[in-house]
Amino acid sequence: MSKGRDGAGAGGGAAAAVLLRYLREQNRPYSAQDAFSNLQREHGLGKAAVVKALEQLAQQGRVREKAYGKQKVYFADQEQLPAASDAELRGLDAQIAALCGQVQALQQSCRQMEAELKDLSSSMTTPEMAKEIKELKRDCESYTEKLERMKSATNHVTPEEKEKVCSERKLYCREWRRRKRMATELLDAILEGYPKSKKQFFEEVGIETDEEHNVVLPAAV
Repeated sequence: MSKGRDGAGAGGGAAAAVLLRYLREQNRPYSAQDAFSNLQREHGLGKAAVVKALEQLAQQGRVREKAYGKQKVYFADQEQLPAASDAELRGLDAQIAALCGQVQALQQSCRQMEAELKDLSSSMTTPEMAKEIKELKRDCESYTEKLERMKSATNHVTPEEKEKVCSERKLYCREWRRRKRMATELLDAILEGYPKSKKQFFEEVGIETDEEHNVVLPAAV
């Protein structure tokens, strides 16, 4: 059988020693699959050798075993690890505080970068901006050309002509409003004694309303 298959390259005892040292150094739980994945390249351990060695270490009480459903995890027995001195504990506390500060700084940096990313995502890209500028320049050229044609035209409306047109419009709108009011009052008087509906009366007489043709009387100025 191959070395990677049965772990003969490291030997049963050697595999157990490697795993025990690894679990104590890392001091965190690992499944057999995780331990195999992390150590197979460096130590040439096979999957079967890892599983067997972990089970033996657990039976010997050198590591602890816990089952989570169908999966088992293994971790170093904390009682077998050397106790840390007060100085070591203070050093660890200092490291933890420093790392917490780094984490907070990184979180703040991440939030700032996320905000910048959001702004950039909602902004136009360089090609989009170039296209937009090109279209705006084309519009400006079109408007400039149109303005020049209007300036050079000889059929400009004089202020007097404009005032005359506005006055006539006001007169016609006022007359329109007066006649519409008279017609409405007359029709209301007729409809008081008419046995049918207003709509039927309009159809029989042939009356067409402004509303039927979507015509709106301009507001009085």
